Amino acid sequence: MSPYELFIGLRYTRAKRRNHFISFISLISLLGITLGMTALITVMSVMNGFQKEVRSRILGVAAHIQISGIDGKLTDWRRVAEEALRHPLVEGAAPYVGAQGMVSFDQVVSGVAVRGIEPALEDKVADLAQMMIDGSLDDLVPGRFGIVIGSELARALGVFTGDKIVLISPQGQVTPAGILPRLKQFTITGIFEAGHFEYDSSLVLINLSDAQKLYRMEDDQVSGVRLKLHDLFEAPQVARELAPMISTEVHISDWSRQHANYFRAIQIEKRMLSLILALIIAVAAFNIVSTLVMAVTDKQPDIAILRTLGASPRSIMKIFIVQGTLIGVLGTTLGVIGGVLLAYNVESVIALIERLFSVQFLSREVYYISEIPSDPHAADVIAVAAVSFVLTLLATIYPSYRASRVNPAEALRYE
Repeated sequence: MSPYELFIGLRYTRAKRRNHFISFISLISLLGITLGMTALITVMSVMNGFQKEVRSRILGVAAHIQISGIDGKLTDWRRVAEEALRHPLVEGAAPYVGAQGMVSFDQVVSGVAVRGIEPALEDKVADLAQMMIDGSLDDLVPGRFGIVIGSELARALGVFTGDKIVLISPQGQVTPAGILPRLKQFTITGIFEAGHFEYDSSLVLINLSDAQKLYRMEDDQVSGVRLKLHDLFEAPQVARELAPMISTEVHISDWSRQHANYFRAIQIEKRMLSLILALIIAVAAFNIVSTLVMAVTDKQPDIAILRTLGASPRSIMKIFIVQGTLIGVLGTTLGVIGGVLLAYNVESVIALIERLFSVQFLSREVYYISEIPSDPHAADVIAVAAVSFVLTLLATIYPSYRASRVNPAEALRYE
């Protein structure tokens, strides 16, 4: 592109038009691209924030990688943990006993997932200690049969710290009266709140030794070993690399497979919202077509003069591509700035709207995530800016081609 084509294209953009409607359409196109970019970047950032929040709450209770025995029992878990810790990305390991059961209190019964843990090692693989709203994991002393339950389960049973509940194991014991379930009374030593209904309503924690006794497991037997990684996104790769490192035949699974439905749903929702909002940018880009078509009609005498002075059709085409692209670049730039600023301050903006209109978008009584999280990613911003620029560039092709086909003789006939 030669300097005179760029100069004329920029001058056409800055010049006051004889037809004010063209300027109005140009402004609408600019605002449309800006608003579309701002909305798209903000929505993608909020979706990233929700995904990060849900992931942190789930993985605060679950493990990044779980190594379990083929038959549900793993012998010599310490050796398996040592072998797993040899991997440079494995940060911590802790044993667990996983089983099903039922808890009963005052004629109220609820099914639960029982997890036997070693309190001293649990901090290495989960954040349960930070989720305690009453009591402590350290109160799970072997032989005292203490139990820690979720806040929703405590609310459903109507129990508090210090109350005694009955834990019913599905493993039966043979008696003269027939097969009866195994019962054991536990004292509630703590209540946790993970902010995830599935865990808060159905997970109970007991000491590893007590779980082994309740479910008739030997002292060196557990259900498996839970691992924590330095980078949770490396879990699928690390799980594959651990398989040949473990000398015992085990089953290895990572969080991306255990909770795939949650994150797949969020990802699909993010893509669909992005596609819908991208249509706003597309509509604004098509407004550039109408802007340039009217500009070409308005500038036909100028085009004819340039052609008679020796400008080629390609040069005329480049002039109007510059004019349309400038609108797109300016709208994209303003949209990126607005989107990033709004994404980083969305909580303050939402709080201001709630105060002004006396509304509450995410009530604490209804939603576990009561604030609008935002997590802007540079890759998303770059992708949105690139799509916007390509759409605006494509929108300039037809009007610019039409300008290059203007016949100088016809354009100057009535001038």
